[in-house]
Amino acid sequence: MLILLAVLAALFGFLFGTDIGVISGALPFLKKEFAFTAQSEGFMTGAVPFGAIFGALVALISVDRFGRRPVLIFSSLLFAAGSLAAAMTFSVWFLTAARLVIGVAIGVSSLVAPMYLAEIAPARIRGAVVSAFQLMITVGILAAFTIDWAFSYSGSWRFMLGFSLIPATICLAGILKAPESPRWLVLAGRKDDAKTVLKTVQPDVLPADIDKTVREIDESLPKDHREESWSNFKNPRLRGLLIFCVVAFLLQQFSGINVILNYAPRIMDNAGLHGLANELIATAGIGLLNMLVTLLAMVALDRLGRRPLYIFGFAGAFLSMAVIAALFQLNNPEYAWITLAALFSFVFFYAISLGPLPWLYMSELFPLPLRGKGMMVASLSNWICNFLVVFLFPVLAAELGEAATFSMFAFCCGFGLWYSWQFAPETKGVALEEVDQSIADQQSEKAVV
Repeated sequence: MLILLAVLAALFGFLFGTDIGVISGALPFLKKEFAFTAQSEGFMTGAVPFGAIFGALVALISVDRFGRRPVLIFSSLLFAAGSLAAAMTFSVWFLTAARLVIGVAIGVSSLVAPMYLAEIAPARIRGAVVSAFQLMITVGILAAFTIDWAFSYSGSWRFMLGFSLIPATICLAGILKAPESPRWLVLAGRKDDAKTVLKTVQPDVLPADIDKTVREIDESLPKDHREESWSNFKNPRLRGLLIFCVVAFLLQQFSGINVILNYAPRIMDNAGLHGLANELIATAGIGLLNMLVTLLAMVALDRLGRRPLYIFGFAGAFLSMAVIAALFQLNNPEYAWITLAALFSFVFFYAISLGPLPWLYMSELFPLPLRGKGMMVASLSNWICNFLVVFLFPVLAAELGEAATFSMFAFCCGFGLWYSWQFAPETKGVALEEVDQSIADQQSEKAVV
């Protein structure tokens, strides 16, 4: 049962991935049918993260009031409506509006689905279960790239954009039958229902251990509304955790990953790898690597720990992005395959570290009374930065050139290496109710050293 629920919740990551990745292959065909400027191209492409900003706000307002499950039902409905509208588009601005709806759906699900996964998973495998969401994002991106390539020969961009309607329908059917999060049920005063859910998803756990889990969840709940107040983030420890998560997403986005995923054919063409079929095949290769390495990350996160992988990922991402910037500066078509190799290298380091870890940290670091608020702020950081990067890339590339633009991304990865070394905490194997104390102990050890 736990595996089925993890797959279902992670399917929202698949929808996330397909709607992010599909525009990469559809864009060359859309440009043939509609008139784009650099600004309208950037905003249409960036409409998804822009809509996700509002989706995160919707999730904050509703997730504790109505529960994780109803909010995910709402998200799946938006996914279906947006995908259908995108496939039926008749203008740039109608398509932009459809992608805004999809963005709201992604903003909701990207906050609530990892929360749902974290709250149903045992501590020993929580890293792998929550990372399933990130894995399915990569599977969705690969599926989108593959669909783009398959329909590129006929130029059927409507089928590309409408593909997400299929997984959206599956998500809706599945989440309608799924149980609510046991932690939310305790939050709502439904302890017996919480025990029932825990017995269903973890049938091998002894009744005494289930009772203990429910008791620990209950003890972690706020005794009055002041414990849920935004003012609690004035506490230096909680404020530090919030800042860490916000910066983690900022660095994730300004590493340049969504520029590569959204504009891969264009980047490869400018690097000297010509021919739309070659570009889409190479793009699909990036998607495949992204997925396979995320699988590796799911194992590594609970074996090697969060902090070592975070540092390792930023080190490799910095070197890869620096090579890409240097090759664009040289502007030699003979180096096209080296540029492609550097892109693959960057995707490897992103997928094993920069991709899954901010989502995992976001779902782990905040105490239950403040988890929704903390995750919302971190999620807003992700989507605002995502929108800025995707929207500004066509403009910056036109004004400054690819070399300068990728140099900026390399600088951000270099800063991320320093930042992760200084501040990344370790939460491997720690129960959610004990994470706050564990981090406090780590900070005390650093202070002593």
